[in-house]
Amino acid sequence: MDSQTSQSSQAPHPPHTFQVDLRGLVDLLSHHLYSSPKVYLRELLQNAVDAITARRAEEPDAPARVRLFAADGRLRVEDSGIGLTEADVHDLLATIGRSSKRAEGLQDVRSDFLGQFGIGLLACFVVAERIRVVSRSARTPDAPPVEWTAHDDGSYTVRTLPHEERPEPGTTVHLVARAGAGEWLTEPRVLALARDFGSLLPYDVRVGDEAVTDLPAPWNRSYPSPANRRVALARHCHELFGFTPLDSVELDLPVAGVRGVAYVLPSAVSPAQRAGHRVHLKGMLLTERGEQLLPDWAFFVRCVLDTDSLRPTASRESLYEDETLAAVREALGERIRSWLTGLAAGDPQRLTTFLEVHHLGVKSLARHDEEMLRTMLPWLPFETTDGRLSLEEFAQRHPVVHFTRTVEEYRQVAPIASAQGIGVVNGGYTYDSELVEALPSARPGTVVAELDADTVTAHLDTVAAADEPALAGFLATARAKLDPLGCDVVLRAFHPLSVPALHLDDRGARHEQARAQAEAQADDLWAGILGSLRGSAPRARLVLNHLNPLIRRISSLNDPELIGTATESLYGQALLMAQRPLRPADSALLNRAFIGLLEWATHGESAPGEPTEEQGGH
Repeated sequence: MDSQTSQSSQAPHPPHTFQVDLRGLVDLLSHHLYSSPKVYLRELLQNAVDAITARRAEEPDAPARVRLFAADGRLRVEDSGIGLTEADVHDLLATIGRSSKRAEGLQDVRSDFLGQFGIGLLACFVVAERIRVVSRSARTPDAPPVEWTAHDDGSYTVRTLPHEERPEPGTTVHLVARAGAGEWLTEPRVLALARDFGSLLPYDVRVGDEAVTDLPAPWNRSYPSPANRRVALARHCHELFGFTPLDSVELDLPVAGVRGVAYVLPSAVSPAQRAGHRVHLKGMLLTERGEQLLPDWAFFVRCVLDTDSLRPTASRESLYEDETLAAVREALGERIRSWLTGLAAGDPQRLTTFLEVHHLGVKSLARHDEEMLRTMLPWLPFETTDGRLSLEEFAQRHPVVHFTRTVEEYRQVAPIASAQGIGVVNGGYTYDSELVEALPSARPGTVVAELDADTVTAHLDTVAAADEPALAGFLATARAKLDPLGCDVVLRAFHPLSVPALHLDDRGARHEQARAQAEAQADDLWAGILGSLRGSAPRARLVLNHLNPLIRRISSLNDPELIGTATESLYGQALLMAQRPLRPADSALLNRAFIGLLEWATHGESAPGEPTEEQGGH
């Protein structure tokens, strides 16, 4: 800065010049530091509130008023704050980068100020071409009023005024709009911005005759009943965020100087979507995009709160990441987690409503967040053979929680398993199998097991010993037919009767089938290598239902060729019901079985002159 000399006369002196490129600074403020020109009004309100706070630290009964008047591309902001002397102006306003909160006499109340950085009024150059400040000090009442006028070309003047120009302590700021920025200084825009930024400020703030502040905050008000409170908070949420919440969560951390509310979103959102929380700092809106305020897992709420403990960044549009913010984030997360556990313990219906909307996102985060896993996993809904249930309820019904890894496996075995009393969870949907396997960590003592072919088969009734000799030939023929496909045939009696055959395999069997298919297609070298990998993994099996009338009729046939064709047909139908991908060999089998059954059904009824199989009619 140029050296400044006190100017006690009313005559203007040659303008001083900042030792910075002010045009460059304005570009920096508008395009890099601030997200929008609207922050100019926040800076004006902040300076006024800081000045009042400083005066009340010395005069507790001092008036606390801020008035804004906008018209014709001009804005006037008056406050009843502590005011400035000429020396203050030279020391504070003319020194870019120095905070007025470092001035003598203000240090003791530093924690009560909103601002932490010395940008101050210069932010107004984002919308103004000229700034004029007229101020009179309450701390030095005999000092004359002082006028500071700055232009966007980097020049400014300072002069003193007669006492009658400013009879009361305080400060008035006059702005003249830049070209193209007049819309920012219209009364409707100023009123909207003032209410957005200053609705929770502790002082009397008005734009013209319109009140700006709306105190106490909705979460600090008294209501006739809890129901009235919920309705009022829901209305506040709709006005603020544009949605009606599923529920509201009180966020009251007196030790951390935080008070507010979290609103639960009524529709599903991606956990990866960055939440926008509204954060007020000592009543002034700091940001409406406070992304780092809550833990990542609390993606399903939007917060609005007021704090006096968190630090803003240089732009005062976000929060500074430090230990205090980390502690507040953890404490707020604990409040939301307590709300969830409270629902689980005392209001399961509301918890069910919440999970119906946000279950997928909760499942996603529960895989990585141990606290979320322990809190929510027992209550998350899953598709099961007993209907759509929470794992907690399902585990209470079944000593072993069986699950499948694919939807196809579940659909294949669900009717049979249910008829046999086996409880099965469909783990084929996104995240579900991982979470079911993690259930013992959230619910100690729970037994979880993947459902395999052996388990299902073991629960099916065997055929009476007296019937086995008569069925031996049928089974031998059926097994010989499917052996080349890597599938065994077993006969069991099970419900429902309408299911003639069931195709069962597990991961080991599928891996063996894939190895065998690759071996068949490989050259001699690779065939030898793949053949050496052949293990004792269980093979797929076709379980025939002896209670089914069709199976009984097929098992009584005496024609081995017809038994083989029928077995292939049952195998193909069971594959299709299980929605298994068909190998080339399976497709060929289905085609062969279909043609074979048609030939058998039309045997002896060929019209004269039609070619027979021996003549190439197949």
